[in-house]
Amino acid sequence: MSGRKSGRWTRAAAKGGLGLLTKVLAQELAAAGITMNAVAPGEIATAMTGNEDVDPHTVTRPGIPAGRPGDANEVAAVIAMLASPEAGYVTGASWVIDGGMLLMGPQAGSHLTSDDWREG
Repeated sequence: MSGRKSGRWTRAAAKGGLGLLTKVLAQELAAAGITMNAVAPGEIATAMTGNEDVDPHTVTRPGIPAGRPGDANEVAAVIAMLASPEAGYVTGASWVIDGGMLLMGPQAGSHLTSDDWREG
């Protein structure tokens, strides 16, 4: 088995484990008034994506329905909402913050070079 495949499988197992851990902890901790949620960001303008010093509203991503990468502040806003008292009844969920990227499936890849798909 190549190291590349092994790494992909390990990441997939870790993500699956995190999803199940979120659900189990939500069940176990809810009676104590503790909520448990996860966030799953898509492409966010950070150092990891090479966009840390770029306004994500100026970057074009045809494969993402929002048409751009996300801003770290948009992820932080969801986390702040989940940590607020107003979200006291929200538990056991994974919050996808990806501008609709998962809705696109494999089409979200970098091979889309234009917004022609939006024309219908």
